[in-house]
Amino acid sequence: MKQVLQSYRTGELTVAEVPAPGVSPGCLLVLTAASLVSVGTDRGTLELSQKSLLGKARERPDLVRKVLDKVAREGVVAAGKAAFTKLDQPIPLGYSCTGRVLAVGEGVTGFSAGDRVACAGAKAASHAELNLVPQNLCALVPEGVSDETAAFVTLGAIALHGVRQAQPTLGESFAVIGLGLIGQLALQLLKASGCSVLGVDLDPLKVKLALELGADAALVREGAVLEAAQGLSGGRGLDGVIVAAASASSDPIQLAGDLCRDRARVVALGAVGMEVPRRPYYDKELTLLQSRSYGPGRYDPTYEEHGVDYPVGYVRWTEGRNLEAFLAQCAQGRVRTGPLVSHRFPIERAGEAYALIQTEAGKDALGVLLTYSASEAPSRTVRVHPQLPARGEALRVGVVGAGNFAAGVLVPELARLADVQLGAIASSRGVTARHLAEKFGIAQASSDAEALLQDPQLDAVVIATRHGQHAEFAARALLAGKHVFVEKPLALDEAGLAQVLSAARESGRVLAVGYNRRFAPLTLRLRDHFAGRRSPLVIQLRVNAGALPEGSWIHHPREGGGRIVGEACHFIDLCAFIAGAAPVSVFAQGVLAEGGARADDNVILSLRFADGSIGTIAYVATGDPSLGKERLEVLGDSASAVLEDFRTLELRRGGKRRTSRSLVQDKGHRAELAAFVAAARAGGPGPIPLGELAAVSRATFSALESLRTGAPIELLREP
Repeated sequence: MKQVLQSYRTGELTVAEVPAPGVSPGCLLVLTAASLVSVGTDRGTLELSQKSLLGKARERPDLVRKVLDKVAREGVVAAGKAAFTKLDQPIPLGYSCTGRVLAVGEGVTGFSAGDRVACAGAKAASHAELNLVPQNLCALVPEGVSDETAAFVTLGAIALHGVRQAQPTLGESFAVIGLGLIGQLALQLLKASGCSVLGVDLDPLKVKLALELGADAALVREGAVLEAAQGLSGGRGLDGVIVAAASASSDPIQLAGDLCRDRARVVALGAVGMEVPRRPYYDKELTLLQSRSYGPGRYDPTYEEHGVDYPVGYVRWTEGRNLEAFLAQCAQGRVRTGPLVSHRFPIERAGEAYALIQTEAGKDALGVLLTYSASEAPSRTVRVHPQLPARGEALRVGVVGAGNFAAGVLVPELARLADVQLGAIASSRGVTARHLAEKFGIAQASSDAEALLQDPQLDAVVIATRHGQHAEFAARALLAGKHVFVEKPLALDEAGLAQVLSAARESGRVLAVGYNRRFAPLTLRLRDHFAGRRSPLVIQLRVNAGALPEGSWIHHPREGGGRIVGEACHFIDLCAFIAGAAPVSVFAQGVLAEGGARADDNVILSLRFADGSIGTIAYVATGDPSLGKERLEVLGDSASAVLEDFRTLELRRGGKRRTSRSLVQDKGHRAELAAFVAAARAGGPGPIPLGELAAVSRATFSALESLRTGAPIELLREP
């Protein structure tokens, strides 16, 4: 299918042929009829992407700080690699569209195939022939509302939420400062609320348009704005102002204060300078409010991604209900979008649309619509490079998942292995799969994971999806006769673990898990230091993991499983490898820290291993991010070792010290993949025995149980 993509690194915009998405639980599959180019937002995105690296850094100092923290923890090479991987990923443009529902996912209610819907959300309601949109970001289009009007739904909801923040009542007087698309919509919504409205903008053409759309008065900024406000309000001053301008200047906020009466409301709806003058805001005791996008639910993954609605009795106007309400106003004729449309382009000519809004000739562009002609679902698989040649000695590998870790580590490392041929890659929406296929010479890109798992041309599959899919996908691929490398964790619960272990035994294929740290050169040197020991070890591992947002998918019980199961498994495996023995018991204690940090990512894990060794893992999210991430200390048999962030290793025995340093951090990713490939080509056994993989997973499940009960847990032994 055709989709508009932009390179954040170069700013280049393309209409690419990418795999169409398939339907997913909780989502609608929508064949697009029209989508809206938000001139202000998209122009800003284009301008930022076209800046140099220094220019981008000046615009986003918050991201620069994250990179510097990563440099402090992991070194320049690792931080630079991660940053450039992020910059290299294509950005799907667009966030407001309309179309026809082709299919509804499991759990969706209120929608059926064939419905006309309007859709919202970046990376959901994109400029693409087919979109996969969560149900809470969709609204039914009423009879009589055209596709062109419905395509305005996102901007309409943004404007409506801003109006709701201002709390207008019948008979009040308001100003709208900034008469772009959102300002023009806000103006009409205020009129629909029974208010008198003054429009203000720098552009005379937008001022004229505001008058055509019903403004009681409208002036350019240099005009007699204060006098107009006094006239509209009967000399009392305005009851409120909505600032819908997009400007680094604080003039709109300052002007708003001058226009208001005592105790009036000012709503910052646009991205404007926020140097608030104290005198008018203090003297009049004004209320200054921010308006966050479409309304309650925005930026909440539970609402937007997982379809959990807020009870109407507690949250009357969610972002989804704002979408519906805006469309209802359009259906009743209270909001008109026709006069706001300045240009129309078919999707094939989207490049011209975006070129227009960046030129002087396009400065008057307002509503730019993209139109679509596809009548059926496009293909879920696209050929990116020529068909694979006849089978040779190389292992033909497919990859399921194309997120940051796959893009930055797994796919590049696989591409460097001489005995690997990358044949296919799949991702849920197809865009990132297409990008990686193009970059690394992969024959085809797809959004159909199941087809890839069953592909007879592939010998092996690498699974790098969200954690909740690992066990199921691994089991399917094994039973389809594929060797499988699955990124950690292997499973989120005992049922999933049993499923994948059974498939591995039944198929006889190699199963490997991404416990890369045991393959790191410095880890191997450390373990050799204790070779032939006669007594157990004491192992202490500190992980300065850093905090994740509360809404992160890793915390979700079905998608990520939490940080103990999803991430601490790495470190349990590392301790087990150093001990050379499986864990037999685990005791977990967590700390609830200020700021909302969770007990399951501020936890001490105490483990006992079958050889009598003990290990302590301090997995902490609340440390200073500039501190190194991982420090491993091992003591026993009259020797000691300290491994610092896989860059420095200090070994001591008999009063003698040896130190090894590496300029480049090597956590063993390439070595683990090479070991998997070698095992798959030889037909087994796997790099890590199944019993060890099972023991590590069960240790994480038991750690959660221990955290819940406050008691040590004895682990079940693998039969």
